[in-house]
Amino acid sequence: MFGRSPNPEPKLPGNPQPQGRPTGFSPALGSKAASVIGPDLAIVGQKITLVCQSTLMVTGEVLGDINGVDVTIGDTGKVTGTITARNIVVHGKVTGALRGETVTLHPTAQIDGDVLQQNLIIAEGARFDGRVRAVKDPAEVRPMLDAAALSAATAAA
Repeated sequence: MFGRSPNPEPKLPGNPQPQGRPTGFSPALGSKAASVIGPDLAIVGQKITLVCQSTLMVTGEVLGDINGVDVTIGDTGKVTGTITARNIVVHGKVTGALRGETVTLHPTAQIDGDVLQQNLIIAEGARFDGRVRAVKDPAEVRPMLDAAALSAATAAA
């Protein structure tokens, strides 16, 4: 009867979702709070890699790679780079590779790049230009979530 809702916005009839936030978005059960790159934020640079050990919601723009557990690209989100995560959900635009255990492309998704995956869900209306390959070894799509190890591996390459 009384309690806190995981979503602070009231759900009233006719109350639209906040811009850039897809309907039904909430962090995975048991996960930490979500990190958000909002619609007013752009991350731009050379050889940038974002590492997120919880849920990441992108409604802004990222020019760089993303490694995470659960990564959602919102309706207004744009990523130019490789996304590697256990679960990838795309509502917006991605130019680059998607590497995930589960990759879900919603009707508003626009993908220009290859997809390496174990499970792929493509909704009718999603735009996809690239190749799809199912991985044989799950390590191929495992995100690197240790920033220090990722930095060392990048420096060695």
